[in-house]
Amino acid sequence: MHYTVLGAGAMGLRYGVLLQQHAGATVDFVDTWQPEVDTVRQQGGVYVSRDGQNKHLVPVNIYTPEEYTGNPDVYVVFCKQMGLAEMLERSAHFFKPHQYALTCMNGMGHIEKLNKYFPAEHVIGGTALVATVLNKAGDVDFIGAEGAGSMNMCPQTEKPDEMTYNVLHDLEKAHFNPNLTDNFVGTLMAKVTFNSVVNTLCTMYKIRMGEFIQGPTAEKLSKQLIDEAYSACEAAGVQLLNTREEEWESVKYVSAVANPLHFPSMYQDFSKGRPTEVDYINGYIYDLGHAHGYEAKTHDFLRNLVHLAEFADNFDVPAFQAEVLGRSERETA
Repeated sequence: MHYTVLGAGAMGLRYGVLLQQHAGATVDFVDTWQPEVDTVRQQGGVYVSRDGQNKHLVPVNIYTPEEYTGNPDVYVVFCKQMGLAEMLERSAHFFKPHQYALTCMNGMGHIEKLNKYFPAEHVIGGTALVATVLNKAGDVDFIGAEGAGSMNMCPQTEKPDEMTYNVLHDLEKAHFNPNLTDNFVGTLMAKVTFNSVVNTLCTMYKIRMGEFIQGPTAEKLSKQLIDEAYSACEAAGVQLLNTREEEWESVKYVSAVANPLHFPSMYQDFSKGRPTEVDYINGYIYDLGHAHGYEAKTHDFLRNLVHLAEFADNFDVPAFQAEVLGRSERETA
């Protein structure tokens, strides 16, 4: 099988590298971030660590969209929600009718964008409980023991075909522990619900998942957000994979046992001054419920708090102080 990863960030690199190493797949990487492309080429590959240990160089092929001329069987799509439209538009010249798209992106909104280029029969959606950190361009850290993560996947048509099973078997070889489901939207929304708790709260308070879950209000906060998410989905006629209690148990297990030292991807974006995907996670849950007569008010509140934190973190305090001081001096002159 030949895969091309669109988005050579933390998760894109993890999927591509492990498919290359363990499934024997041919893998190419395409990225729009020029420092990533330039650094990987200069190094002759990407530096890979696991939990900060055993850093080593893995040779990979990387291209900008304009340079790429490959013909893969499957595109593995791991862009940020805000950058997906640009990636697809710049990549459209090498898309072909026989090709499939596999995506395990965070949040919601990406399927509609993918369907502009790939029919539902060629889209496989998924979710990944896999923790990975991009330390800097060309340097990635796979968090957790090998094989410790898991993922769900489902064809958009909810009818697996030969390609679906080919991808499933390669992901098994790559140690992603894939589980094939028959509920497309419910599969995706289960991860959105998970992220709406862990990603958002860890980002707000700049803490690791293991720190969050030890907090005295972790269970109460988690269950409140999970309950609202499930109610929003029920109002929209979406059946999630797990029960409310099972979703809480997933939050607890992944935070306390699987990835306690991990800073979620939303925090990684926030800490580097990049826009977060909160509108596609908590915001999506609120908007989904609102469209069907249910108000997930806590999710809307958290969405706005994250945007306030983004604003405050990038606020130019010296310029503000100078402006206020100058205004005060003019008023007293």
